[in-house]
Amino acid sequence: MTKKLCGTNYPASICFIVVNEFCERFSYYGMRAVLTLYFLTYLGWDHDLSTAVYHAFSSLCYFTPVLGAIIADTWLGKFKTIIYLSVVYTLGHVIKSVGAIPTVGSNTMHIALSMVGLILIAFGTGGIKPCVAAFGGDQFQEKHAKERMKFFSIFYMAINAGSLLSTIITPILRGDVQCFGGDCYALAFGVPAALMMVALVVFILGSSLYRRNPPQGNILLEVCNCIGFAIKNRWRRSKYESKRRHWLDWAEDKYSKRLIMEIKMVLRVLLLYIPLPMFWALFDQQGSRWTLQATRMNMSFGAFSIKPDQMQTLNALLILVFVPVFDLFIYPLVSLCRINITPLRKMATGMIFAALAFGAAALVEVHVVKTVVKPAPAGQCLLQVFNLAPGDVRLHFPESQPFPEPLMYLQDPGEYLKLPLGAPSTNVSLEVDYQGATSRCNVTFGQQEAYSLILHPSRAGIRCRLVKDHIEKSDEGAPLVRFVNTLSEAATVTVGDETFHADANYSVSANKTLQRGVYNKVSCSLQSKTCPDLDLGLLDFGASYTVVLLEESGRITTHKMEDVHANNVHVAWQIPQYVLITAGEVLFSITGLEFSYSQAPANMKSVLQAGWLLTVAFGNVIVLIVAEGAGLEQWKEFVLFAALLLAVCGVFSVMAHFYTYVNAQHLDKMDANDHNGGQRSSDDDDDEHYGCANTLDKKKRDLEPSTKL
Repeated sequence: MTKKLCGTNYPASICFIVVNEFCERFSYYGMRAVLTLYFLTYLGWDHDLSTAVYHAFSSLCYFTPVLGAIIADTWLGKFKTIIYLSVVYTLGHVIKSVGAIPTVGSNTMHIALSMVGLILIAFGTGGIKPCVAAFGGDQFQEKHAKERMKFFSIFYMAINAGSLLSTIITPILRGDVQCFGGDCYALAFGVPAALMMVALVVFILGSSLYRRNPPQGNILLEVCNCIGFAIKNRWRRSKYESKRRHWLDWAEDKYSKRLIMEIKMVLRVLLLYIPLPMFWALFDQQGSRWTLQATRMNMSFGAFSIKPDQMQTLNALLILVFVPVFDLFIYPLVSLCRINITPLRKMATGMIFAALAFGAAALVEVHVVKTVVKPAPAGQCLLQVFNLAPGDVRLHFPESQPFPEPLMYLQDPGEYLKLPLGAPSTNVSLEVDYQGATSRCNVTFGQQEAYSLILHPSRAGIRCRLVKDHIEKSDEGAPLVRFVNTLSEAATVTVGDETFHADANYSVSANKTLQRGVYNKVSCSLQSKTCPDLDLGLLDFGASYTVVLLEESGRITTHKMEDVHANNVHVAWQIPQYVLITAGEVLFSITGLEFSYSQAPANMKSVLQAGWLLTVAFGNVIVLIVAEGAGLEQWKEFVLFAALLLAVCGVFSVMAHFYTYVNAQHLDKMDANDHNGGQRSSDDDDDEHYGCANTLDKKKRDLEPSTKL
């Protein structure tokens, strides 16, 4: 006899399943939240490769559920499949965490461990995805259908809670905890690994309480076999027999009419699925392109700052708000306006919202890139000049005059200038006029590099020091700082956790990244004495600074100049695109699950679930192809995705217009006719007689309140 929770009809076993799902979703979304930045900052990949691998992993996570369903239904059953694949899942997390430890081998070893870990995680999470929710439903007897419906609501609330907490916590573990001299990715991946271990242990602890249904055979394989037989039979016998009304009717020699009719119903829905991957191609970029966009924005909210990878939390928060808002207010208000809001119309509207979200993202990107210094093209380099001589200087190039105006003392260079070169590496002889005297400097420029030319006084006039610059913004939005020491002795400056050293006489320290913040008490020491605390002011998100150490009236002071402008677009400007994409998710994804549920025969729901998950997989494949192949500026890529989705929405709307909704009672009639030996009526022959559209009640909507499966 099944043990029940006190005073209820709920099996005690569901407690273990709900806790298991919470921990597993925390594990998955926590790891994925920091994955893109891990590729960028730890493995050193560029934006396009990081995006491509992120979406390749996401795609694999949605291809493998089909494999998990086949294993569970054909061989092992749901319980053993969850156990065995959870072990694979946990092993993948552990390997991924070990790969994030800097002392473990070379970068090649880190990449290899990371890829192996991600593959195992994809097989684990995808393999158990179709099993856990169904296994929870198996715990209820049919007479407790109402309790089972409420269980699914609790189950998906656990999913959203795990997603929400993990996307808040793991970025904090990554950025605020320092280990091995930098961001602690080992901890950020290790905590999800620990949660997956907890998920496995909790699930095993409930073993004695579970109801376990034996494998019933995989309906997906039966569907494929039926379709294959119909195609083969038609090919062999079509020349000798009259044509049949539908190509699947050629399977009647071996399979029941009910199964054939059910497959026809499923294929009609799967045909509508063909345009759907384009929506997921946009939706899943929240964790890749949108996170990368956030790294180049101002993330300060007064007394505290957020991490770029924490913006993904907005989606989980908004889902919890939007689902009841749409169900209780928006849909009833639209109905009052006498607008027929069918499921397919909702899905098309969701596509439009997602396209608008990417239009908003493109507008934000146009302003974000204004603070980004674009690398020089081939045959050119970038140059800025610092005049550290107390007076105006004029700089003359042999064949051009990029600096026609005099350069004033400690003048902020402003923007980098493009300097054309005649060869990949060019030696240039410069003339510098200062106080009536002319000095010559010989410097060598390389193409596609960025330089600072430091002009400083010496006994022989003006001397030049050419320094190679780092113009790329930090992938975590951190400011970059270096010091120029004009003093006659070496200086050591400690800013936060970083120490800068610059030799005497206009030497330049190394560039180092710091935490964003106000630094008004910075310690400084010289070879012979300790200088008073320095005031550097605000070191802002994404900026690169050159700080000049000066001695004025016997006192050590600083002059700060901004080489690369700070991120001046606030991350709050991403909120509209998150609102739009989440509204699109509610309209498209949740409604799509409702639609699939209502249009599928009872024993074919797993087939349509597999088809639905495959649309997510193929959506990520689309992003992978575009990220690697298009080579567009980011804002243009956003516009391209929005335009493609609008075009696909048009195609989907036409297909939806000709779709006739299925009445499930039709199958029951047909089944009765089969058993009575009766002939199919003319009303039963074709798909167009399935009946009017049927509306799902709220209980069916509650079955799938979130796409975070």
